[in-house]
Amino acid sequence: MTNKGSRILISAPQSGSGKTTITCAILKALKNRGLLTGAGKCGPDYIDPMFHREVLDTPSWNYDGFFQNDDLMRALLKRNCKDPDITVIEGVMGYYDGSSFEGTDGSTYETAKILGCPVILCINAKGMAYTINGVLKGMLDLRSDSNIKGVILNNVRKETYERLAPVIKRETGITPLGYFPYDKDLGIVSRHLGLLTPDELDDLNDKIEKLGDTAEKCLDMDRIIKIAGDAGEISETASDDLEGITPVFSGKEHKKVAVARDRAFSFYYEDNIRLLRELGCDIEYFSPISDLSLPENTKGLILGGGYPEHYAKELSENTGMRESIRKALSNGLPCLAECGGFMYLHEKMEDENGIEYDMAGFLRGMKCYKTDKLQHFGYVTLSPEENNPYLSKGEILKAHEFHYWKSSDNGNVMRETKPSDKTGEKSFSGIHLIKNTLCGFPHIYYYSNPEFIRRFACLL
Repeated sequence: MTNKGSRILISAPQSGSGKTTITCAILKALKNRGLLTGAGKCGPDYIDPMFHREVLDTPSWNYDGFFQNDDLMRALLKRNCKDPDITVIEGVMGYYDGSSFEGTDGSTYETAKILGCPVILCINAKGMAYTINGVLKGMLDLRSDSNIKGVILNNVRKETYERLAPVIKRETGITPLGYFPYDKDLGIVSRHLGLLTPDELDDLNDKIEKLGDTAEKCLDMDRIIKIAGDAGEISETASDDLEGITPVFSGKEHKKVAVARDRAFSFYYEDNIRLLRELGCDIEYFSPISDLSLPENTKGLILGGGYPEHYAKELSENTGMRESIRKALSNGLPCLAECGGFMYLHEKMEDENGIEYDMAGFLRGMKCYKTDKLQHFGYVTLSPEENNPYLSKGEILKAHEFHYWKSSDNGNVMRETKPSDKTGEKSFSGIHLIKNTLCGFPHIYYYSNPEFIRRFACLL
């Protein structure tokens, strides 16, 4: 039995436990039962929500304790839960792991508390037996309000699960909700920025079908649905107006914003796209790999993150698109380019093998090159060194960085400060602002300062 607001959160003691596989399996099994599903992801990840949307045809949103304050997070959940019969949210890292080693700030546990989500743990039980009880009891006892309501054992045989289940119930009081057998063909492959994207995996639809069938066979789906239905109403403090966002354009005044979306550029927060639409922008997706020029009547451009280094040759060979973008930005077209999009605007870029290719060339004389280690990782707060068309001095934006490639010039328009740097002593310069193009490595979350994206819309 479901009701509007039915929701569960899938978490684990650590990364690599199978959260994404289990989440996708449960979503597919729910869809096979005829339920309208919604999904979510804790933290700043783009690829897991992409799987939910593109493979399972399930709307998926980010819930992030750094990007969003408590009221905003609840307001987003309230809006996102209006249509689905049931929402499944996937955690990040280990359940209690957050933005520092000292506590749980920004963790999946904190998100579950804010959203009032019952939690189901996924434990990779391969090679374990009675010790599972110690792991589970530790997870339950670390916080008295853990809200852990069930456990799924991953990578075990049916016979093993049937022997362990009654022992787990006796020792921990938690009812096991089933198991997932080890099957190398069911896992979803990862790489340095996370999972491979949907269009890079062979036979993905067949894999998702098998995941759904396995969930129906091996998990107690009826009890999982009941746990989700017991979540209760979303907090009454959740606002319906989401900071009072009002359109910049209306009716026939809508302005077209071209958004790069293809194999090379696919990392977007759906909240950002939705906020652009709410401001009155018309979104048109295009491909810098295959389209010959920007869409007709483009008034603004978004170049998101992704894997341009894997498609450097194709991007370079599309001289028509490179020239179209370089000319438009040189003429003052408003543009936001981040990470992969920033890399594309360089004059030169190395691919994953260190081979150099010509890129759009808007950032004259600049090169983006491969390194052997992660350059920047984690959340950052951006603040302008001086007033500019997007931000006034003293205002902030929240963002996330995760990249191995490096630029010959990161820019100096903003100060980037990590949350752990309370003094600002380790902050560093970044971001370029050339004409109306703001570009750099950070992935910006627009709701952290809606006036930022409103000003972008006003430039169109």
